[in-house]
Amino acid sequence: MSSVNAEQWVREAQQGDVAAFERLYRAYVDRIYGLCFRMMVNHGDAEDCVQNTFINAWRRLDQFRGRSDFGTWLHRIAVNEVLIAKRRRPLAPNQPRGHEPEATASGLDIALDLDTAIAGLPDQARQVFVLRAIYGHSHDELAALLGLASGTVRAHYHHARQVLKQQLGLEDSDD
Repeated sequence: MSSVNAEQWVREAQQGDVAAFERLYRAYVDRIYGLCFRMMVNHGDAEDCVQNTFINAWRRLDQFRGRSDFGTWLHRIAVNEVLIAKRRRPLAPNQPRGHEPEATASGLDIALDLDTAIAGLPDQARQVFVLRAIYGHSHDELAALLGLASGTVRAHYHHARQVLKQQLGLEDSDD
């Protein structure tokens, strides 16, 4: 999807065009779901966060000024929804879903092993890792977004990487 389309759809949606907002929803829902799932590690909770993200985006659409990309603005709402959901209802300790990581030759199995390993990280380490490694936020952006000190973000990211290396059998490699 081009940013020109998104900009036009945002303008139309800001004027009350529900169909334009539906186009935005279809264009961004998969990315937002991926973010929410990786942070929540539960399909039902992720779906709730996605739904709340788009409800809040619709309600606050008049506040979007276009200083950033619409996807970035939506992404920030989604992260906030995840954090609110986690504060509202503490989840049981994280337990990896699926099988234990094992050495495989299949790219799909490796991806599943990585997802399982990420799911097993402590909550804040998982959030920091997902937002840094997968979505490319800087340490300073994460500190502001998560309300943590920059050093704490760096420590969580380092811890997450070390745990993942160990779980995936990569502890002897440089990266």
